[in-house]
Amino acid sequence: MATINKKNPDNGVQLGNTPWGNLSALRYSLKTNAAGAVINADSALPLGVNDVVNIGHLPAGFRFVDSQVLVKTGMTATVTGDLGFAYKDGVDVTATPQDADYFGAALDVAAAARLRNATANGSVVLPKDAHLTLTVKGAANAKASEIEVVIYGIAEGVK
Repeated sequence: MATINKKNPDNGVQLGNTPWGNLSALRYSLKTNAAGAVINADSALPLGVNDVVNIGHLPAGFRFVDSQVLVKTGMTATVTGDLGFAYKDGVDVTATPQDADYFGAALDVAAAARLRNATANGSVVLPKDAHLTLTVKGAANAKASEIEVVIYGIAEGVK
């Protein structure tokens, strides 16, 4: 019987100063007012169908491994959303293309829930800075809501 040792040339940059790893959880909050507009945003208009909300910054060199959406107070009935990412400079990368529903498609953000990532997408490392995006689907929002998004990843650095 042979002993086989796997080579690890793709192990990535091992950042962090702890022996148990470099897993991070990035937390983002999205709140809307009674009219359905995003609080603390550059627009006072209520969210409409196909509007894209840049929720927050996703750093270059971050490897996505999981996500969770906590709908504390849901949006208007039948509102769904696609959760993904888009590069801040707007220029796509062939090896790691932008994906508007990387973390989930048609997520029910109208009812209080805890939604785990159920996609079949493999893990990717961002080659450059990106926005975490929510694309509104189903209906326009016309009420106060509160949603928290947590993206889990490994800080590997840009190769």
